[in-house]
Amino acid sequence: MSDTPEHIVIVGAGAAGLMAARELARAGKRVTMLEARDRCGGRIHPLSAAEFGYPADAGAEFVHGEAPVTRALAREAGLMVRTIGGAQWSFDGTTFSRENPRDPHDGALHAAVKDLTDDLTVADFLRRHFAGPDHARLRHAVERMVEGYDAADPERASMLALRDEWMNEGHQAQARIDGGYGALIDFLAGACRKSGAAIHLGAVVTAIEENGSKAVVRCAGGAVQICDRVILTVPLPLLREIALSAAVRVKAAAADDIGFGSVIKILLRFTRPWWRERREDFSDMLFLLSDETIPVWWTRYPDQHPVLTGWFGGPRTAELSHLEPQGLIDAGISSLAAIFSIPREEIARGVVAAAATNWAHEPFARGAYSWATPRTRAAQERLARADGLVLLSGEALYRGRDMGTVEAALASGAETAGLILRG
Repeated sequence: MSDTPEHIVIVGAGAAGLMAARELARAGKRVTMLEARDRCGGRIHPLSAAEFGYPADAGAEFVHGEAPVTRALAREAGLMVRTIGGAQWSFDGTTFSRENPRDPHDGALHAAVKDLTDDLTVADFLRRHFAGPDHARLRHAVERMVEGYDAADPERASMLALRDEWMNEGHQAQARIDGGYGALIDFLAGACRKSGAAIHLGAVVTAIEENGSKAVVRCAGGAVQICDRVILTVPLPLLREIALSAAVRVKAAAADDIGFGSVIKILLRFTRPWWRERREDFSDMLFLLSDETIPVWWTRYPDQHPVLTGWFGGPRTAELSHLEPQGLIDAGISSLAAIFSIPREEIARGVVAAAATNWAHEPFARGAYSWATPRTRAAQERLARADGLVLLSGEALYRGRDMGTVEAALASGAETAGLILRG
């Protein structure tokens, strides 16, 4: 029996990959991480604190719901997870309102979904139960929530998954990590290295082959890793860009039954928080929803940083796919000008720092995060099997309520490591 520790190669040093690496390295496995970017974190992407006045996030920002794995890891890292309150406002093109646009219809919606047993798409559900002009406002509100919050396509998104979100009392709770998710990634990467894991940045994996009892991982530039097992943690669209063996390719095809959404995120730092000066009752504003080009904005409440973050998710982001970052920033400024009836030049003059990311353009992501279709749970079962030398892991494979989140990625990485350690 060989004393050489089992060698595991992990493709991707995002949350799932780092979590799996830490658990495996701690258990004595030889772990090599291959990350295409020049940084760890994946779709967690910290921005300069000097530029924005705090450790801002171009990618994942909020801690959603209970998130037990995230919170336990934050405690271990000595990081505070702060629950945030604040009001949600809406702008209908004429007036501002603190009313949640879905509230007047919650009773009807819950009555229609509570006994639902067979899954169907959100669009089919709305056509079946809420057709006609009387329900136009409800349909619009639900579709915008599906597109904006889940970055999903209502024509493909699972109604049962959406019901699980609605029925989860803790789902609406929002929190942030002091220091941002980047601080959590720094902690995980440090723990991996401390336990002996090797992290290679700038390593773009192009092929994974199976040669008897060994796997061969090939990178652009010619570097090769020979190992016992491979954990693939790349975002779903990138599975098509890696040459895989026939068996793994068949398995990976199940990913087509999982949705993957696009998100555009814009951060604008101003000289002062002018929105609070315009309306006293905006002092506790957290979210602001509208039908402008960039439809969702949020503040740093309860922190007082003069920063507004714009968000546009779902299939309609394709309408802005031609824009470079500066074009997205300009679209954000124009949207704020329309919402607040302020000349866009006046808003632009107050901007002291800006950043914009269209995650669909990010070459090692091709989008933001996953969402469930009616066929997703069956697909996840196939993808998460520990058969063969190549395992898949990541937020898209998480079978809990909050797939698509950092919590989902961390939990999936830990679960995949456990499959190997128990095997």
